[in-house]
Amino acid sequence: MDSEANTFLVLGATGGIGSELCRRLARDGANPVLAARDEGRLRELAGEIGASYHAVDATDGKGVDNLFSQVKEEHGTIAGAVNCVGSFLLKPSHMTSEEEFAHQISANLTTAFNTVKAAARHMPDGGSVVLLSSVAARVGLANHEAVAAAKAGVSGLALSAAASYVSRGLRFNVVSPGLVQTPMTENVTRSETARKASLDLHPLGRLGEPADIAAAIAYLLGPDSGWVTGQTIGVDGGLSTLRPPARRPAKA
Repeated sequence: MDSEANTFLVLGATGGIGSELCRRLARDGANPVLAARDEGRLRELAGEIGASYHAVDATDGKGVDNLFSQVKEEHGTIAGAVNCVGSFLLKPSHMTSEEEFAHQISANLTTAFNTVKAAARHMPDGGSVVLLSSVAARVGLANHEAVAAAKAGVSGLALSAAASYVSRGLRFNVVSPGLVQTPMTENVTRSETARKASLDLHPLGRLGEPADIAAAIAYLLGPDSGWVTGQTIGVDGGLSTLRPPARRPAKA
């Protein structure tokens, strides 16, 4: 494939979803460029899939802008960019410190804004930008106030950016996952009680896998989604939209 036409910059590439996406893009013949803070993990993943990488803190707007500039210089054109950077906090608001709230905003919303701003500056010929939100921004889930606020901001950001840059053919969309089994969510998934409660919330009866989310992102990056922009796509096992019939009690 043409490297320039299939170069996709993935921020947060070493996370559970980001790494699965990079592997998928590489398998599909695309040219993923990996970006994250941990250079050691980046080097390992890049060596596994044969990709280039850059160490960057996505909360640093200037650093992200420089990253886009460098990738464009190295590869000619950036066809798409994805922000998989994020953080997850399960606490009610009265137990959330100012520092914890600020971290959720920085990791989830600031990184998304920095990605949007850099894409607008360095993707003048159009392309696809995909951000990650959360089902918690669409459904009221207890103890998710901080992350829900940050992720709701991501959806609003993408919607406005899609309108601002539509004339340039620059598309902005959001994938909104339910609970996905990644290292970031281990505090929930490793507890049998919490795991069962989470399973009961998802009508399809299972938790998400990184591959579920990577497939949706890959679609939004590819040509088949060329007429899709300004959308938030729920990949959440039906949690955001379905209310299945109550289970009948077992007979005595």
